[in-house]
Amino acid sequence: MTDEPPLAVLWDMDGTIVDTEPMWMRAETELVESFGGAWSHEQGLQLVGNGLYDSAAILIAAGVRLEPLEVIHWLTEHVQAQLEDGPPWRPGARELLAELRETAVPMGLVTMSFRGMAVQVAEAIGFPAFDVIVAGDDVTHHKPHPEPYLRAAAQLGVPIERCVAIEDSITGVASAVASGAATVAVPFIVPIPESPAYEIWPTLAGRGVQDLADVLAGRRAVSR
Repeated sequence: MTDEPPLAVLWDMDGTIVDTEPMWMRAETELVESFGGAWSHEQGLQLVGNGLYDSAAILIAAGVRLEPLEVIHWLTEHVQAQLEDGPPWRPGARELLAELRETAVPMGLVTMSFRGMAVQVAEAIGFPAFDVIVAGDDVTHHKPHPEPYLRAAAQLGVPIERCVAIEDSITGVASAVASGAATVAVPFIVPIPESPAYEIWPTLAGRGVQDLADVLAGRRAVSR
């Protein structure tokens, strides 16, 4: 007998569905350099998975003379411009999204990017993948706080403990685990240490609904 599928799958966006992290780093570098500063790859790695207000504060400390919301809008506009010719998809992401849609598993997009960019990426998928979107401008507390995932589950009307979250960053994984969701880490830019609190998959390629059901079943077994 196969395990039951999750009641919902909650997806991170940047680095999980789309390969946008290098785009954010390019935008950060251009912004800091426009104010006469320098921005290294290592500094960029520190922002992966962060809420945009947290990232804005770090960029301001690096010499960017703008208000936090101005920093966020500048970065977002420059990343969205890079997405105009179509997002670079992460391996297996669209295929898994399509299988989940075909089997009628509800899905939520849980991203700390702002809503305009989240909608842009969601529309580029080519089919209505997400039942709800929780974006960085929708929440009071950003990842690693559990609020984004808890909000998505509440909007879907499902208990968070019956959801599987898919993340690529340490910050995002911390948010998903803290919410109570069964969590899959698919490391991309930044390595994620092994932990019994979540599963690590090297890639989404070749993964399907049954794999997510297995993750949920494993988490429920540990919780008993």
